[in-house]
Amino acid sequence: MSRIIHKFTRNVPDWQPRVTPVKLDEATPEQLEALQVTPSNTKVSDYVLTLAHDVESLKVRSPLFNGIMYDKGGLSRAEREIGALGASIVNRCIYCAAVHASRHAQLTKDTTVTDELFARGEEADLGPRDRAIFDFARKLSAAPSEAGPEDMAALKAAGLDEAEVLDLILSTALFGWANRLMHVLGDPVRKEVTA
Repeated sequence: MSRIIHKFTRNVPDWQPRVTPVKLDEATPEQLEALQVTPSNTKVSDYVLTLAHDVESLKVRSPLFNGIMYDKGGLSRAEREIGALGASIVNRCIYCAAVHASRHAQLTKDTTVTDELFARGEEADLGPRDRAIFDFARKLSAAPSEAGPEDMAALKAAGLDEAEVLDLILSTALFGWANRLMHVLGDPVRKEVTA
């Protein structure tokens, strides 16, 4: 038995799709190309296998995701994770929040920021740079049209340059989209232990 979860933690839950994922051993050549895997690769997530039903979108999604979250230069990987986490908290995406909080903790080798965000939310005690990044990600996710020049000034005052600001906008916006897609396609679940 599984139960849908509603609390933010760094413990990444399972994700239970509402649409049956593509089975790798039954995938079409086009799906395999979009997945960029061979039939022997079994480490593809159910989420990506669910997205494989729309081959053309997946062909664009994966390189875009990788470029935004992993390209060298600009905002650090850990700070991009704060942008993704800010969006995921606003959008109540339990799964993405857990994944990106966990990645942030791994990259920084410290759980202080994510512990504080999950314990105190908007009132979290963060350093000036993390505060500016999180506040911007939260504002951009809640109402993009309300992010304006004063928000850019706060990011620059916290030490972000233009390339870093662009990376933050992209990582936050990417998760505004990804969170909503995950909500529609499935649910975060934990398996209940029965004695």
